Amino acid sequence: MLVGIGIEGAEVTSRKMREATIDQRPQESRPPAVLQVIPGLVSGGVERGTVEVGAALVAAGWKACVASSGGPLERDLARAGVVHINLPLASKNPLTIRRNAAALVDVIRRNKIDIVHARSRAPAWSAWRAAKKTRRRFVTTFHNVYGDSGRLKHWYNSVMARGDRVIAISDFVAAHAANDYGVGGDRLRTIPRGVDTKLFDPYRVTGQRVADLAAAWRIPDGFAVIMLPGRLTRWKGGLDLIEAIAKLGRHDVCCVLVGAEQRSGFRRELENAIVKHDLIGQFRIIEDCRDIVAAYALSDVVVSASTDPEGFGRTIVEAQAMGRPVIATDHGGARETVIPGSTGWLVPPGDTTAMAAAIEHALRLEPEARDALARRARGHIAQNFTREAMCGRYIDVYEELLFPEPRAEVFAEPLAIPA
Repeated sequence: MLVGIGIEGAEVTSRKMREATIDQRPQESRPPAVLQVIPGLVSGGVERGTVEVGAALVAAGWKACVASSGGPLERDLARAGVVHINLPLASKNPLTIRRNAAALVDVIRRNKIDIVHARSRAPAWSAWRAAKKTRRRFVTTFHNVYGDSGRLKHWYNSVMARGDRVIAISDFVAAHAANDYGVGGDRLRTIPRGVDTKLFDPYRVTGQRVADLAAAWRIPDGFAVIMLPGRLTRWKGGLDLIEAIAKLGRHDVCCVLVGAEQRSGFRRELENAIVKHDLIGQFRIIEDCRDIVAAYALSDVVVSASTDPEGFGRTIVEAQAMGRPVIATDHGGARETVIPGSTGWLVPPGDTTAMAAAIEHALRLEPEARDALARRARGHIAQNFTREAMCGRYIDVYEELLFPEPRAEVFAEPLAIPA
């Protein structure tokens, strides 16, 4: 358990590190060290969580390392004092996985790593081999449910169930790990993703930032803004939102799809659907948003229209932290992060009529009702989904492995009680 977390430099003290010297391992005295292993450091919730946990470890006095193929978030690791090791860990090639495993063995020994933590399947195979070879503790995180169309795919996914501790990012994902991969309660831990509530704070966003974004996106004056943040891929539900807006039939709304194209050609499909429904002036597709916090502040409603269940649904939590009404599809992690009728609304996946009705309801909220919803939403996130709580629970899991509670003495016969 963490007494306090201040990733931006404040001192963080680990309870068990205060109570016991680190030198419970023979022959050396040093802080414990954790190696997180992921494919790359480009963008996304997995990558951001990796950086945040690494920074929290350093703040707590641990040594933190990350192995990946690199990316823009390397700068954030460096600022936090986290060591980065560049390896081609995004590759699924069996020969590359073997070479990565050998390289990770060297990384583990050179950096005196105690725990190897894998957050994705391809690098997990290399990490598992290396941890086994060096006899280090192995931790995995299920960031979503994994489809397994056959025995081979199920076996490939199963590496994520081989951890000494297996972390799931929601109860929905935890049930998948338990039911489909046999992870028992002795090893399974649920740790929801967390939001930086200092960053995602509507009171810290200046009107100028919002105005600059509105101008850059050519938002007409007086129009309500509906935003769907997420990669431009079919399962994120952009086509459903377009159809819902067509059914809404309002000409005073502007919809913004914010996210990079994941599969070539899908943006064109979205654009064709916008033309088909005669909504050209009401949609914007923004693939590069440099100020997502201001984008939430600009929005009147934030939508997650995913056709497949989200393991967690980070954007909906961020939007609630910003006090925005949210509408999400009723499955997966959204059921754990949205309080229907209180902080937002859940609609059946693919039901564009219900989505249109929920958007209309959110847009018709009176100012007093919107303010009350914003307070409830921000309180809900502050109580359940903060970055500090997430990082603290990750460190609890690491401590659980490195500093197990002493076992109670077991006596073959009852103790004799003096007369």
